[in-house]
Amino acid sequence: MSSRVIAVPKDITKPLTDSIAAAERLIASAEFAETEQDLAEGYDYLAGSIAAIIQLVRGRSLSHPNFVTSTGPSTKMGLDNPDTLYYHADVEPTGTYLVRGRRGTTTDLSFQVLRGDYTPSAVPGGEDAFDDRRLTIADDGTFELTFGPAIPDPPDNYFALGEGASMLAVREVYSDWTERKGSITIERVDTVGTAPEEADLARVARRYATAGKMLTARIHTWFNFPKWFYLDEPVNTFTPPRQTPGGLSTQFSSVGHYRLGPDEAMVISIPKSDAPYQGFQLGSMWYISLDYVNHQTSLNSAQAQVDPDGVIRMVVSHRDPGVANWIETTGRQQGILQFRWQRSDSPIGPELGPSATVVGIDEVAAHLPHLEHNKIDQAGWSERIAARQRAFAERMLG
Repeated sequence: MSSRVIAVPKDITKPLTDSIAAAERLIASAEFAETEQDLAEGYDYLAGSIAAIIQLVRGRSLSHPNFVTSTGPSTKMGLDNPDTLYYHADVEPTGTYLVRGRRGTTTDLSFQVLRGDYTPSAVPGGEDAFDDRRLTIADDGTFELTFGPAIPDPPDNYFALGEGASMLAVREVYSDWTERKGSITIERVDTVGTAPEEADLARVARRYATAGKMLTARIHTWFNFPKWFYLDEPVNTFTPPRQTPGGLSTQFSSVGHYRLGPDEAMVISIPKSDAPYQGFQLGSMWYISLDYVNHQTSLNSAQAQVDPDGVIRMVVSHRDPGVANWIETTGRQQGILQFRWQRSDSPIGPELGPSATVVGIDEVAAHLPHLEHNKIDQAGWSERIAARQRAFAERMLG
């Protein structure tokens, strides 16, 4: 009976563990981490990032792609929208991919081809980002589209992959969270019906190296994003609505950052627009959403209470002001403010943007002209939170 000696490589996990250690140092030294809660959130964010990266590198496949969840409640990144389901699949410009699905009843469904640096792929005619209005959808909700190299006279529902294309991102957006999500699949036409090669030791080693690079890029990118796009604005203000950089031409956003004391509140007023989707959320300084399931840290125009004059008035504060449109800071004295409009057929001008006033928590009532319309008691508030919890649970399992 013979025995075989296997040469075991050394430090195969070192690229990943080195990146984890570097990320830990970055979080520990974050200037905006002013409390233990801030640090706890940072380390928890790191844990979610590690989990996400490991899942991605183990599941990615250029030869046999599948849609996977890009970000979720336990793997947050990039100021994830509480109203959105995010999916992506790996692609390459030379491949041809058949995407099939069934349209749900959600407000928006969009597709975007991205490069490896998470920027839009260069595609003539704006085919790198579009929503389902570009598709032919059958009466039963099914659709089929193809992504592949640029070809002359492409048929309907054929979309070219631009230079450097590496990812097909799909976003499905809810309004009041009671809608039914759709389904979607992808297959590469020249490999469907075959099996991928099993990972050998060299490939597993490359996965650890790739995971280390991806973790470093992820932490650094989103760590700096607020500095680049938010923190240069005056605190407790919003930018005028603008087209979302690198997104759909029908998407607009207005951003800011807040700092509120324990007895302060920000009263935000914004007209309810005709855009099918109009949403607001708070984010932490780690550039991720706050707990949007067990707390009302976000509201969209289908969830929010609209005053009789057509204006949505929200109150951002630590303490409960007793109104239906309270946006909870969950104890965070500073953070990110974000409005989004999607699927808009016309530009979102400054007149449709938000205005904000910081007042004492005891002065909130004086800034709500329809206070009697806004009030809610504890039982009513508990039911709002219960509705969020139930809808989210169904959304994730449906």
